[in-house]
Amino acid sequence: MAKLELGIISGVWDGTPVGREEGMRKVKEIGFDSYDIFEDPLDMTKEEQARIKELADELELPIRSCVCVNFALVDFNPSVQRFALDRGRAYIEQAKLYGARNVVLVIGEYYWDDEVIPKDGVWQIAVDNVKTLAQDADAAGVDLVIELEPFTQALVKDVPELVRFVKDVGHPRVKANADISHLHLARTEFSDVALMTGMIGHVHLSDCDGEVHGDLPPGRGKTPIKEYLQAVIDTGLDDATVALELEYSPDPANIVAWVEEAYESSARILDELGVRSLSGSAA
Repeated sequence: MAKLELGIISGVWDGTPVGREEGMRKVKEIGFDSYDIFEDPLDMTKEEQARIKELADELELPIRSCVCVNFALVDFNPSVQRFALDRGRAYIEQAKLYGARNVVLVIGEYYWDDEVIPKDGVWQIAVDNVKTLAQDADAAGVDLVIELEPFTQALVKDVPELVRFVKDVGHPRVKANADISHLHLARTEFSDVALMTGMIGHVHLSDCDGEVHGDLPPGRGKTPIKEYLQAVIDTGLDDATVALELEYSPDPANIVAWVEEAYESSARILDELGVRSLSGSAA
């Protein structure tokens, strides 16, 4: 039987009164098994990064992933691509410092309505640059996990495109991120999740109304979360992290209650599926 731990992404605290260290302490207090970091290493000092690692160790709150939105990986200007690669390497080094398993990577979108550079050209830029980053990730012992973005111009906007991208890169360190609400927004059939068998390296969990990107606590939208998560588990996923991704709280002053609600509903789903990690079940 698969065993999955329940984590949460640090971006939940953005725009709220809860600061970085208080947020980490609250996550541990609520009962989460792990933490994902969504902070740009180029906007942080070495001391700030070291403090996150120190506090995570103190709290026994392992950091599993660093989230990197890096649209510039597909920019047609070589100078911008070089910056994007250096920025990607900084995320890889951040993940290595924290002892994380992976960097979740959002690779970008097509541009100019495909009239100046054809889709195949933009796609190949992304493939080549992720191949380059994969070598750095391999040296650091970190995976790169590509996220499906359910938007019209996204390079990987559905499961077949995500699978194709991972295969085109063709490096064992490059895997797929299964984002539950994104699967729903992409109108993914439960059976199509099986196309990612052997590829899934991380899972994001949230709810939405089925029409607009929302990142809501499970139960507040229309996503068939339990069914999608079961389909993900059926690919053979085990010993992995399901990380809550929450945004757009209607009441930032009461963000802790929002997180507690999401924890309880998510833990209930994992328990009903019988896949909650032993540490989580005991919390």
